[in-house]
Amino acid sequence: MAQLYFKHGAMNSGKSIEILKVAHNYEEQKKPVMMFTSGLDTRDEVGFVSSRVGLRQEAIPVYADTNIFELVKNNAVKPYCVLVDEVQFLKKAHVLQLANIVDQLAIPVMGFGLKNDFQNELFEGSQYMLTYADKIEEMKTICWFCHKKATMNLRVDERGKPVYTGDQIQIGGNDAYYPVCRKCHANPPL
Repeated sequence: MAQLYFKHGAMNSGKSIEILKVAHNYEEQKKPVMMFTSGLDTRDEVGFVSSRVGLRQEAIPVYADTNIFELVKNNAVKPYCVLVDEVQFLKKAHVLQLANIVDQLAIPVMGFGLKNDFQNELFEGSQYMLTYADKIEEMKTICWFCHKKATMNLRVDERGKPVYTGDQIQIGGNDAYYPVCRKCHANPPL
């Protein structure tokens, strides 16, 4: 039975490597998947899911006007699974399209992304994935500064100083964000 999955975690929790692993497992068995990622993510190249360990795979970029449901429905080959990286950047309409892929096309959908931003507010895509997902799983990692579980993302400036104000979306990796626990988010030992 097809379901909508939301796998979330702080920065560096292995979300991208996990989605690439899932795609590989399906494709190794000759079961095609459709992979999507946000068109906002320009860290490597638009239209690619990339992991810090060096693995990458082409994906369909999602923009505000992208209709994921129609792309999947009209694809020449029915995928065995739909995979979405950077799901936090999706709009509510996209998440509803993912739910419709599950409910109307009977195709499982797995979305991977951050739950909360650097100010600990939910992203729009994450908010609606939490609302509509059949299964929710936290991917764990450790705090950049201590041994506790990281549940938050600390934004830092070019000098490595914490940033607590600004636009919700600022694309970056280890140069701009650290996975941290609640205590280190409030008082980072920088």
